[in-house]
Amino acid sequence: MRDEDLPESSNIEDRRGEGGGGMGGFAMGRGGGLGIGTVLVLGLLGWALGIDPRLLLGGAEMVTRGKDPHVNVPQQQQTGAPKDESGRFVSRVLGATEAVWKDIFAREGKTYRPPTLVLFHGQTSAQCGGVAQAAMGPFYCPVDRKIYLDTSFFEQIETRFRGCEGRACRFSNGYVIAHEVGHHVQNEIGTLARANSMQQGAGGRTPEANRIQVRVELQADCLAGVWAKHENDMLVKQGRPAFVESGDIEAALRTAAAIGDDTLQRRSGGRVVPDSFTHGSSEQRQRWFENGFKSGESDACNVFAAQQL
Repeated sequence: MRDEDLPESSNIEDRRGEGGGGMGGFAMGRGGGLGIGTVLVLGLLGWALGIDPRLLLGGAEMVTRGKDPHVNVPQQQQTGAPKDESGRFVSRVLGATEAVWKDIFAREGKTYRPPTLVLFHGQTSAQCGGVAQAAMGPFYCPVDRKIYLDTSFFEQIETRFRGCEGRACRFSNGYVIAHEVGHHVQNEIGTLARANSMQQGAGGRTPEANRIQVRVELQADCLAGVWAKHENDMLVKQGRPAFVESGDIEAALRTAAAIGDDTLQRRSGGRVVPDSFTHGSSEQRQRWFENGFKSGESDACNVFAAQQL
């Protein structure tokens, strides 16, 4: 993945200097949210690369009720492009997604409002439930329109999940960010609101609600593929080196396979229970990313109309 010349985004809120704090007035178990112990267990089981696990379990609860009144979230912090290499990498990928989705939205006569990405270390405050922790993996919070990312997750992809190796991990890491941006795109076009309404109609925490969540996640995988295709084609048209290098797509597919629900359930020592899936199987996650990358069209990501996932 050639990311050196990608445009840097200034929509980065760098909280890594908080020293793992930034908790404000978070109160465990209040406001209908899950206790922090439950959330940590979900994170350790590998519920990563998606919307905050509390949203996965609670359906529309977090979105419909807005900010938890018991959470003292810090005031808006200053945004800007980080200076360290890890932060700059995140900034470049985010900047590239902004350019691509701004162009796609403009073609449809719409305006794309980019998300803010919060970099943190350990834990920090978040309006979805009150806390973001490294153990959760990256997630998108529809309430404050922010992506929460502890970059130590990138190391987890390579060492714990064995989702990539060497330089190819850069593209896998880019896929992680693009997947979360995909959730923001879903929020912008109303998909998350409709999905949450469907989940409520399905009874909240039920197998049917899980199946709806799987479609949300697979669509975000597909939208990540759309971004990669557009970025690659744009650079080629400009006569510049291709964005995607040899082995990159294979690395992204390997990462998608490593974080599929079936793979994670096997790794945790349990049996595979499809009704409990919230992100899709390894094969499904690979296929929908490929759908987006091959077509480069968001129309190819209509998982809600697909008869077979």
